[in-house]
Amino acid sequence: MSLFDLPAIDAIVAAAVAEDVGRGDLTTQLTVADDVRGRADIIAKQSGILAGLPLVAKVYACVSGARTVVEPRLRDGASFVAGTRIASLSGGAADLLTGERVALNFLQHLSGIATLTHRFVAAVASTRARIVDTRKTVPGLRLLEKYAVRMGGGHNHRLGLDDGILIKNNHLTAAGGVGPAIARARQGAPHTVKIEVECASLAEVDEALDAGADLILLDNMQPAQLAAAVTRIGGRALTEASGGVNLDTVREIAASGVDLISVGALTHSAPAIDLHMRMSLV
Repeated sequence: MSLFDLPAIDAIVAAAVAEDVGRGDLTTQLTVADDVRGRADIIAKQSGILAGLPLVAKVYACVSGARTVVEPRLRDGASFVAGTRIASLSGGAADLLTGERVALNFLQHLSGIATLTHRFVAAVASTRARIVDTRKTVPGLRLLEKYAVRMGGGHNHRLGLDDGILIKNNHLTAAGGVGPAIARARQGAPHTVKIEVECASLAEVDEALDAGADLILLDNMQPAQLAAAVTRIGGRALTEASGGVNLDTVREIAASGVDLISVGALTHSAPAIDLHMRMSLV
């Protein structure tokens, strides 16, 4: 089963259509006759990496049932340049107009995430580091946004709080420090679940190693400190760099030897890719 077969995705699309259409597309109802037929192309106005194309068909299924035909011209994960035709649609002109904005919103947003992810992945090429996302996602869209990260060549961190243990600074405060927090987690965690702990200093790294952490998140460390931490860890745990990561700094961070670099900006700050729909009558 693919992501786009999940009922949760259908629910997201249905909610988006309902939000935009409401009681009906008043402008289209008053200006376009029901028997007018059209053809439309979704065209890129800038270069990028495609993500979310299957949602276009789902949007139009909500709007018009089977009356609108969507013909993909690319596959998700493909690169494109300005002027590229992404997809072609045919059906009632009114249906094409009513679904236009929701379809483009999904496609522009997710392609923006895939495109930004691709830039980060390219920036760390030939290093050992993997680019991973975070839980800094738009509420309700996490499945789709993390899918877009994968389409850009990145990797997913936790999907939610229930599929991994990541002990962060506030957990450490509440639990009484690195050692006690890891000990409590180890006591109750299933053997299949790894334990990651956030460390802001080399002293905390030593505590995490002594306590048997599986992953160590090196929080807001400068590249020299990251390199020292990686040397100190010596392969006894996976390492993740977090904080202060952008396209200007990510290569130097990767050069420190960390295994993972988490980038919240992939999902919370990716600019939308500029796409538009051009329609003609048939």
